[in-house]
Amino acid sequence: MKTLLQLEEAAMFGICIFFLVSLHIPWWAYLLVLAGPDISAAGYFFGNRIGAECYNFFHHKGIAIVIFGIGVLLNSPLGDMVSLAGIMLFGHASMDRMLGMGLKLNDGFKYTHLGIIGNRNN
Repeated sequence: MKTLLQLEEAAMFGICIFFLVSLHIPWWAYLLVLAGPDISAAGYFFGNRIGAECYNFFHHKGIAIVIFGIGVLLNSPLGDMVSLAGIMLFGHASMDRMLGMGLKLNDGFKYTHLGIIGNRNN
């Protein structure tokens, strides 16, 4: 089952990359997909609960979809940028989940809804 879920996440990540390529997004934007939302881990400087909340906000696919939708509703150049941010957040979350990183629990960074990071028994 774990492999099937990873393949599903890989497909979602691939769709996001497809849209970025189709929209002729510059190469540096792909760096934001890979690492941009991870800056939210800085919330862990303020404790596990704040860290988990910050991290989860930027890694929640529902929030990414809402951001994308807001951009579509704005129907403007600003809206296009907002929609692009939603695509990038969704792609990053899919990539993380494909690699076994999940939404964080309040117990610490390595504790996720997918299990403990680095624990091969997940």
